[in-house]
Amino acid sequence: MKGAAGVLVGHPFDTVKVRLQVQNVDKPLYRGTYHCFQSIVRQESMFGLYKGIGSPMMGLTFVNAIVFGVQGNTMRYLGHDTPMNQFLAGAAAGAIQCVICCPMELAKTRMQMQGTGEKKSKRKLYKNSLDCLAHIYKREGLLGVNRGMVTTLIRETPCFGVYFLTYDILTRSIGCEPGDRYMIPKLLFAGGMSGVTCWLSTYPVDVIKSRLQADGVGGVYQYSSIADCVRQSVKREGLIVFTRGLTSTLLRAFPVNAVTFATVTLVLMYARGVEEGPKDSEPATPVTAHHTQLQQQAQATSL
Repeated sequence: MKGAAGVLVGHPFDTVKVRLQVQNVDKPLYRGTYHCFQSIVRQESMFGLYKGIGSPMMGLTFVNAIVFGVQGNTMRYLGHDTPMNQFLAGAAAGAIQCVICCPMELAKTRMQMQGTGEKKSKRKLYKNSLDCLAHIYKREGLLGVNRGMVTTLIRETPCFGVYFLTYDILTRSIGCEPGDRYMIPKLLFAGGMSGVTCWLSTYPVDVIKSRLQADGVGGVYQYSSIADCVRQSVKREGLIVFTRGLTSTLLRAFPVNAVTFATVTLVLMYARGVEEGPKDSEPATPVTAHHTQLQQQAQATSL
């Protein structure tokens, strides 16, 4: 329920982000984040903000299971709960979940772009996210369904490493021990900042990924490769192209990730109980115990 609520709250911001990232700079429809929100609601109704939501809703369970499952198992394999290992475990999780994430975001992006500026689309290419993937597969095969996979890997691998690393560093530095009267605000802050830092670390790649995945609708392709997309984008718009939609992304990132990490941690601590004590010869600090618990919760999430 927490994950579904996060998607419901965050999806309108994601739709605005994608529209701003891929709009034609020669004939821009939107002047900025607020104008984009306003225009979509006025032209397409509130439902326009939720185009493509079926894809992340369907992929949510699989992505969360892979991310937290792989992260937890990798941490156990590495053996020591250190910031570097948190980064490596997060990076491994980010890379592996691309198998689900890439097709999911392809369908989401295509649905979000469909019927731009129309309250009732005159010609719908896709009925829903599954129909979108079916159409792409029929025309382009597996390569088409995995369009943008390389950019997704380049984005997600370091992004999730930074995600878990930031959370690890912040929870250690501000102290999120069980029983702390300010524990919940601290967890929310750490989770929110993890999301913001994660997006800032690889956002330019996300712009290119969105453009590549939106390219080819109707059989017309503008970019021949990642390098060509970067070259054309910078030539026409300058380096500012890599910040398109960033405001909307950050507005979404903090609250959604604050709730995600805080909920995972609190569910573990109160539903399964706080760890009774260290299991090896080395004494465990409250923060170390907290991270061990987070890993255990991750394993439970993957079942």
